[in-house]
Amino acid sequence: MANVLVTGGTGFIGTRVCTALHQQGDTVRVLSRNATRAQTKLKWAREFYGWTPETEKLPSEATSDVNAVVHLAGETIAGRWNTEKKRRIRDSRVLSTRNLVTSFEEVDTKPDVLVCASAIGYYGGSGDEHFTEVSPAGTDFLAEVCQEWEAEAQKAIAFGIRVVMVRIGLVLGLGGGLLAQVLLPFKMGVGGILGSGQQWMSWIHVDDVVGIVLHALENGEISGPLNATAPVPVRNTEFTKTLGSVLRRPTLFPVPKFGLRLMMGEFADFVLLSQNVLPEKTEVSGYDFRYRTLEPALRDLL
Repeated sequence: MANVLVTGGTGFIGTRVCTALHQQGDTVRVLSRNATRAQTKLKWAREFYGWTPETEKLPSEATSDVNAVVHLAGETIAGRWNTEKKRRIRDSRVLSTRNLVTSFEEVDTKPDVLVCASAIGYYGGSGDEHFTEVSPAGTDFLAEVCQEWEAEAQKAIAFGIRVVMVRIGLVLGLGGGLLAQVLLPFKMGVGGILGSGQQWMSWIHVDDVVGIVLHALENGEISGPLNATAPVPVRNTEFTKTLGSVLRRPTLFPVPKFGLRLMMGEFADFVLLSQNVLPEKTEVSGYDFRYRTLEPALRDLL
Protein backbone atom coordinates (compact mmCIF):
# COMPACT_ATOMS: atom_id res chain seq x y z
CA MET A 1 0.00 0.00 0.00
CA ALA A 2 1.32 3.42 -0.98
CA ASN A 3 0.56 7.02 -0.12
CA VAL A 4 -0.29 8.65 -3.46
CA LEU A 5 -0.79 12.39 -3.91
CA VAL A 6 -3.05 13.32 -6.85
CA THR A 7 -3.55 16.78 -8.34
CA GLY A 8 -6.55 17.31 -10.57
CA GLY A 9 -8.22 14.51 -8.66
CA THR A 10 -11.77 15.77 -9.25
CA GLY A 11 -11.42 15.99 -13.03
CA PHE A 12 -12.62 13.64 -15.75
CA ILE A 13 -9.49 11.46 -15.63
CA GLY A 14 -8.43 12.30 -12.08
CA THR A 15 -11.62 10.98 -10.48
CA ARG A 16 -11.09 7.62 -12.18
CA VAL A 17 -7.40 7.48 -11.25
CA CYS A 18 -8.20 8.21 -7.60
CA THR A 19 -10.90 5.54 -7.57
CA ALA A 20 -8.58 2.94 -9.10
CA LEU A 21 -5.85 3.72 -6.57
CA HIS A 22 -8.33 3.44 -3.71
CA GLN A 23 -9.66 0.13 -5.01
CA GLN A 24 -6.19 -1.39 -5.03
CA GLY A 25 -5.60 -0.35 -1.43
CA ASP A 26 -3.53 2.81 -1.76
CA THR A 27 -4.05 5.85 0.45
CA VAL A 28 -5.10 8.76 -1.74
CA ARG A 29 -4.38 12.39 -0.94
CA VAL A 30 -6.21 14.86 -3.16
CA LEU A 31 -5.06 18.37 -4.03
CA SER A 32 -7.77 20.64 -5.41
CA ARG A 33 -8.55 24.31 -5.85
CA ASN A 34 -11.63 23.60 -3.72
CA ALA A 35 -10.91 21.00 -1.04
CA THR A 36 -14.52 21.02 0.17
CA ARG A 37 -15.87 20.20 -3.27
CA ALA A 38 -13.23 17.49 -3.68
CA GLN A 39 -14.25 15.92 -0.38
CA THR A 40 -17.89 15.84 -1.53
CA LYS A 41 -16.92 14.13 -4.80
CA LEU A 42 -14.37 11.67 -3.39
CA LYS A 43 -15.79 10.90 0.04
CA TRP A 44 -13.57 7.87 0.60
CA ALA A 45 -10.23 9.66 0.04
CA ARG A 46 -8.11 9.99 3.17
CA GLU A 47 -6.94 13.59 2.95
CA PHE A 48 -7.84 16.76 1.03
CA TYR A 49 -5.82 19.92 0.59
CA GLY A 50 -6.64 23.23 -1.06
CA TRP A 51 -4.09 24.45 -3.60
CA THR A 52 -3.90 27.30 -6.09
CA PRO A 53 -1.44 25.61 -8.45
CA GLU A 54 -0.29 28.61 -10.49
CA THR A 55 0.81 30.64 -7.47
CA GLU A 56 1.41 28.36 -4.48
CA LYS A 57 3.71 25.61 -3.38
CA LEU A 58 2.05 22.51 -1.98
CA PRO A 59 0.93 22.57 1.67
CA SER A 60 3.73 21.07 3.74
CA GLU A 61 1.45 18.48 5.33
CA ALA A 62 0.44 17.20 1.88
CA THR A 63 4.04 16.36 0.93
CA SER A 64 5.03 14.36 4.01
CA ASP A 65 5.54 10.61 3.60
CA VAL A 66 4.34 10.56 -0.02
CA ASN A 67 5.45 7.56 -2.09
CA ALA A 68 4.12 8.71 -5.47
CA VAL A 69 2.62 11.76 -7.16
CA VAL A 70 0.16 11.84 -10.06
CA HIS A 71 -0.08 15.33 -11.54
CA LEU A 72 -3.20 15.79 -13.67
CA ALA A 73 -4.15 19.42 -13.00
CA GLY A 74 -4.74 21.62 -16.04
CA GLU A 75 -7.23 23.95 -17.71
CA THR A 76 -9.32 22.24 -20.39
CA ILE A 77 -8.23 23.11 -23.93
CA ALA A 78 -11.80 22.87 -25.25
CA GLY A 79 -13.54 26.14 -26.08
CA ARG A 80 -12.78 29.26 -28.09
CA TRP A 81 -9.17 30.31 -27.67
CA ASN A 82 -8.25 33.90 -26.92
CA THR A 83 -5.25 35.43 -25.20
CA GLU A 84 -6.66 34.82 -21.71
CA LYS A 85 -7.71 31.23 -22.46
CA LYS A 86 -4.28 30.40 -23.85
CA ARG A 87 -2.63 31.94 -20.79
CA ARG A 88 -4.73 29.73 -18.50
CA ILE A 89 -3.92 26.65 -20.59
CA ARG A 90 -0.20 27.32 -20.25
CA ASP A 91 -0.03 28.54 -16.65
CA SER A 92 -2.24 25.78 -15.25
CA ARG A 93 0.26 23.25 -16.60
CA VAL A 94 3.67 24.89 -16.57
CA LEU A 95 3.45 26.94 -13.38
CA SER A 96 1.59 24.24 -11.44
CA THR A 97 4.26 21.69 -12.31
CA ARG A 98 7.01 24.12 -11.36
CA ASN A 99 5.40 24.77 -7.98
CA LEU A 100 4.80 21.06 -7.38
CA VAL A 101 8.38 20.05 -8.11
CA THR A 102 9.80 22.94 -6.07
CA SER A 103 7.69 21.79 -3.11
CA PHE A 104 9.36 18.39 -3.12
CA GLU A 105 12.83 19.95 -3.27
CA GLU A 106 12.22 21.12 0.28
CA VAL A 107 11.11 17.86 1.94
CA ASP A 108 13.50 15.35 3.49
CA THR A 109 11.78 12.24 2.12
CA LYS A 110 11.08 12.53 -1.61
CA PRO A 111 8.46 10.52 -3.47
CA ASP A 112 9.78 7.65 -5.56
CA VAL A 113 7.94 8.64 -8.72
CA LEU A 114 6.15 11.54 -10.39
CA VAL A 115 3.70 10.63 -13.14
CA CYS A 116 2.87 13.87 -14.91
CA ALA A 117 0.17 14.24 -17.53
CA SER A 118 1.21 15.63 -20.88
CA ALA A 119 -0.48 15.46 -24.29
CA ILE A 120 0.11 14.30 -27.83
CA GLY A 121 -0.08 17.97 -28.70
CA TYR A 122 3.67 17.72 -27.95
CA TYR A 123 4.23 16.43 -31.49
CA GLY A 124 2.25 18.96 -33.51
CA GLY A 125 0.65 17.74 -36.74
CA SER A 126 1.87 14.59 -38.46
CA GLY A 127 0.00 14.58 -41.76
CA ASP A 128 0.24 10.93 -42.83
CA GLU A 129 3.46 10.24 -40.91
CA HIS A 130 3.29 8.58 -37.52
CA PHE A 131 4.81 9.66 -34.22
CA THR A 132 6.28 7.54 -31.41
CA GLU A 133 7.75 8.57 -28.08
CA VAL A 134 11.12 9.37 -29.73
CA SER A 135 9.66 11.74 -32.35
CA PRO A 136 10.65 15.41 -32.12
CA ALA A 137 8.40 18.11 -30.73
CA GLY A 138 6.23 20.32 -32.89
CA THR A 139 6.29 24.10 -33.07
CA ASP A 140 2.68 25.23 -32.58
CA PHE A 141 1.13 26.63 -29.38
CA LEU A 142 0.20 23.31 -27.77
CA ALA A 143 3.54 21.74 -28.70
CA GLU A 144 5.36 24.59 -26.98
CA VAL A 145 3.15 24.29 -23.89
CA CYS A 146 3.82 20.55 -23.68
CA GLN A 147 7.58 21.06 -24.00
CA GLU A 148 7.59 23.61 -21.15
CA TRP A 149 5.28 21.39 -19.08
CA GLU A 150 7.50 18.32 -19.45
CA ALA A 151 10.66 20.33 -18.83
CA GLU A 152 9.31 21.43 -15.44
CA ALA A 153 8.39 17.84 -14.54
CA GLN A 154 11.85 16.56 -15.45
CA LYS A 155 13.48 18.90 -12.96
CA ALA A 156 12.35 16.40 -10.31
CA ILE A 157 14.96 13.96 -11.65
CA ALA A 158 17.63 16.06 -9.93
CA PHE A 159 16.04 15.13 -6.59
CA GLY A 160 16.21 11.40 -7.31
CA ILE A 161 12.57 11.12 -8.37
CA ARG A 162 11.64 8.88 -11.29
CA VAL A 163 9.62 10.94 -13.78
CA VAL A 164 7.13 9.66 -16.36
CA MET A 165 5.25 11.97 -18.77
CA VAL A 166 2.04 10.39 -20.04
CA ARG A 167 1.22 12.01 -23.40
CA ILE A 168 -2.53 11.60 -23.56
CA GLY A 169 -4.49 11.41 -26.81
CA LEU A 170 -8.17 12.05 -27.56
CA VAL A 171 -9.88 10.46 -24.56
CA LEU A 172 -13.14 8.57 -25.03
CA GLY A 173 -15.31 8.35 -21.94
CA LEU A 174 -18.63 9.47 -20.56
CA GLY A 175 -18.79 12.79 -18.76
CA GLY A 176 -15.79 14.42 -20.41
CA GLY A 177 -13.13 14.14 -23.08
CA LEU A 178 -13.87 13.99 -26.79
CA LEU A 179 -17.35 12.48 -26.51
CA ALA A 180 -18.53 15.40 -24.38
CA GLN A 181 -17.76 17.63 -27.38
CA VAL A 182 -19.31 15.57 -30.18
CA LEU A 183 -21.92 13.20 -28.76
CA LEU A 184 -25.00 15.45 -28.77
CA PRO A 185 -25.05 16.28 -32.51
CA PHE A 186 -24.43 12.62 -33.35
CA LYS A 187 -27.31 11.53 -31.11
CA MET A 188 -29.52 14.09 -32.87
CA GLY A 189 -28.55 12.66 -36.25
CA VAL A 190 -26.67 15.74 -37.42
CA GLY A 191 -23.11 14.48 -36.88
CA GLY A 192 -20.65 14.29 -39.73
CA ILE A 193 -17.02 14.42 -40.77
CA LEU A 194 -14.92 17.41 -39.76
CA GLY A 195 -13.08 19.24 -42.52
CA SER A 196 -11.72 16.81 -45.11
CA GLY A 197 -12.22 13.83 -42.80
CA GLN A 198 -8.74 12.59 -43.70
CA GLN A 199 -7.02 13.78 -40.52
CA TRP A 200 -5.78 11.06 -38.17
CA MET A 201 -7.35 10.81 -34.71
CA SER A 202 -5.24 9.18 -31.99
CA TRP A 203 -7.95 8.18 -29.53
CA ILE A 204 -7.87 6.19 -26.28
CA HIS A 205 -10.51 4.72 -23.95
CA VAL A 206 -10.46 6.42 -20.55
CA ASP A 207 -9.95 3.04 -18.83
CA ASP A 208 -6.65 2.67 -20.71
CA VAL A 209 -5.52 6.14 -19.64
CA VAL A 210 -6.07 5.08 -16.03
CA GLY A 211 -4.37 1.76 -16.72
CA ILE A 212 -1.30 3.43 -18.18
CA VAL A 213 -1.01 5.84 -15.23
CA LEU A 214 -1.10 2.91 -12.77
CA HIS A 215 1.32 0.94 -14.99
CA ALA A 216 3.77 3.86 -14.88
CA LEU A 217 3.48 4.13 -11.10
CA GLU A 218 4.09 0.44 -10.50
CA ASN A 219 6.96 -0.27 -12.90
CA GLY A 220 10.22 1.20 -11.67
CA GLU A 221 12.03 0.72 -14.96
CA ILE A 222 9.73 3.12 -16.82
CA SER A 223 10.77 6.75 -17.18
CA GLY A 224 10.38 9.53 -19.72
CA PRO A 225 7.48 9.84 -22.16
CA LEU A 226 4.73 7.25 -22.66
CA ASN A 227 2.10 7.72 -25.34
CA ALA A 228 -1.42 7.13 -24.03
CA THR A 229 -3.07 6.42 -27.38
CA ALA A 230 -4.70 3.25 -28.69
CA PRO A 231 -2.52 1.12 -31.00
CA VAL A 232 -4.92 1.60 -33.94
CA PRO A 233 -5.62 5.28 -34.70
CA VAL A 234 -8.30 6.13 -37.27
CA ARG A 235 -9.05 8.87 -39.74
CA ASN A 236 -11.89 11.22 -38.89
CA THR A 237 -14.02 9.65 -41.62
CA GLU A 238 -13.75 6.22 -39.97
CA PHE A 239 -14.37 7.67 -36.51
CA THR A 240 -17.50 9.40 -37.79
CA LYS A 241 -18.88 6.31 -39.49
CA THR A 242 -18.12 4.08 -36.50
CA LEU A 243 -19.71 6.44 -33.98
CA GLY A 244 -22.78 6.80 -36.18
CA SER A 245 -23.03 3.03 -36.54
CA VAL A 246 -22.78 2.41 -32.79
CA LEU A 247 -25.44 5.06 -32.13
CA ARG A 248 -27.53 3.93 -35.14
CA ARG A 249 -27.65 7.49 -36.45
CA PRO A 250 -26.90 8.96 -39.89
CA THR A 251 -23.68 10.91 -40.44
CA LEU A 252 -24.68 13.06 -43.38
CA PHE A 253 -23.75 16.55 -42.25
CA PRO A 254 -20.08 17.38 -42.82
CA VAL A 255 -18.67 20.45 -41.07
CA PRO A 256 -16.29 22.35 -43.36
CA LYS A 257 -13.13 23.94 -42.06
CA PHE A 258 -14.46 27.48 -42.42
CA GLY A 259 -17.54 26.52 -40.37
CA LEU A 260 -15.39 25.19 -37.54
CA ARG A 261 -13.31 28.36 -37.69
CA LEU A 262 -16.44 30.47 -37.28
CA MET A 263 -17.61 28.40 -34.31
CA MET A 264 -14.31 27.76 -32.53
CA GLY A 265 -11.76 30.29 -33.71
CA GLU A 266 -8.13 29.12 -33.34
CA PHE A 267 -9.23 26.00 -31.43
CA ALA A 268 -10.58 24.70 -34.77
CA ASP A 269 -6.99 24.23 -35.96
CA PHE A 270 -6.42 21.78 -33.10
CA VAL A 271 -9.69 19.95 -33.84
CA LEU A 272 -8.60 19.46 -37.45
CA LEU A 273 -4.98 18.57 -36.64
CA SER A 274 -3.88 15.23 -38.07
CA GLN A 275 -1.99 13.21 -35.45
CA ASN A 276 -1.07 9.58 -36.04
CA VAL A 277 0.52 8.71 -32.69
CA LEU A 278 1.52 5.16 -31.78
CA PRO A 279 2.17 3.89 -28.22
CA GLU A 280 5.35 2.05 -29.16
CA LYS A 281 7.24 2.50 -25.86
CA THR A 282 4.05 1.93 -23.85
CA GLU A 283 3.53 -1.49 -25.42
CA VAL A 284 7.22 -2.43 -25.17
CA SER A 285 7.05 -1.61 -21.44
CA GLY A 286 4.43 -4.34 -21.05
CA TYR A 287 1.15 -2.45 -21.00
CA ASP A 288 -1.71 -4.53 -22.44
CA PHE A 289 -4.42 -2.33 -23.90
CA ARG A 290 -8.00 -3.20 -23.01
CA TYR A 291 -9.33 -1.43 -26.11
CA ARG A 292 -7.06 -1.59 -29.12
CA THR A 293 -9.64 -0.76 -31.80
CA LEU A 294 -12.35 1.88 -31.96
CA GLU A 295 -15.66 0.03 -32.29
CA PRO A 296 -15.32 -2.11 -29.12
CA ALA A 297 -14.30 0.99 -27.18
CA LEU A 298 -17.35 2.97 -28.34
CA ARG A 299 -19.68 0.01 -27.76
CA ASP A 300 -18.39 -0.33 -24.20
CA LEU A 301 -19.16 3.32 -23.54
CA LEU A 302 -22.38 3.80 -25.50
